[in-house]
Amino acid sequence: MSMERSAAVDRVERLVETVERERLPVPVREVWVYGDLALGLDPVDRLDVYLTKDILMTNDEDRERAFYDAHGVRGVGTAVDADWAEADPGRVRANEHGHVAPERCLAAHLLDGDEPIHLEVCNASFEDNVTQRLRGARLREDYTQLLDPRGVCLWVDGTRSTEAFEKLRESAFAMPTLSAALEMLGMDEGEAETAAKAVHSWRDEQDGATVRGDVI
Repeated sequence: MSMERSAAVDRVERLVETVERERLPVPVREVWVYGDLALGLDPVDRLDVYLTKDILMTNDEDRERAFYDAHGVRGVGTAVDADWAEADPGRVRANEHGHVAPERCLAAHLLDGDEPIHLEVCNASFEDNVTQRLRGARLREDYTQLLDPRGVCLWVDGTRSTEAFEKLRESAFAMPTLSAALEMLGMDEGEAETAAKAVHSWRDEQDGATVRGDVI
């Protein structure tokens, strides 16, 4: 399943509007797109979105215990917003240990069904995380953990970039190949080509709505 370029831009614009207007499980500070949409492809096979989230600055242990007693999920009121969770407990998502997972909660709130969208969520900015993920992927020799550095910032701290949306609609961003972008970040040609193939292969295996989160 893919979407026409104009539909992909419309979809990410609706996502930004949701971030602007609605209560979320955790605060969001930045919204970026990367991958097919940033590259100007049409159609867009997958819409890749990066969110920079803030750590929730609350510690409501009484509500956390109450939510756990009612729903069997820990961390509501400390890791995600209690008002958000109590208003719609059906959107609360937990990890395999039964603790609430902020990135999965964001996906449940922002994504609809099985649409071809991949959501990356981290507390670090996109540019900082590109560097951190590159370092970690090289140390572990697991290039599937790389974050494609060819991104476009659409929204930051409450301000939408009208120019960025216009350029997305016009396919006006000039982007290098992934291997060339990785060479710019310090990889030699051979490693960059190997890494790019691994990223593309991992991406091709993804289907429907997916989410991945990390903390730096």
